[in-house]
Amino acid sequence: MKQAPWIPVIEALPEDDQRILAFVPGNKVYLPGNDLQFEIREVIVLRFCKDFYALNEEKKMKYGLHFWSGEGNSNQFFKDVSHWQPIPSPPELI
Repeated sequence: MKQAPWIPVIEALPEDDQRILAFVPGNKVYLPGNDLQFEIREVIVLRFCKDFYALNEEKKMKYGLHFWSGEGNSNQFFKDVSHWQPIPSPPELI
């Protein structure tokens, strides 16, 4: 099965509210119970929030117009994600 290509965010964006696989270079995920230990997890599931900061000029200038909503505490500012791809279809169960 061929993997879907990664799409640079500078070339195209997902639909508003679309869940995607995001590539976040160097993304640190801190391990439970220890704020000093972490793993690098560069591919995570996010939801694209188009025009998230449209009504907040200060945050729009600081973080960008759009936002990536994560699951748990994995939210990401727009500039943090370099590439994305649609979530693949689930496998067919026999």
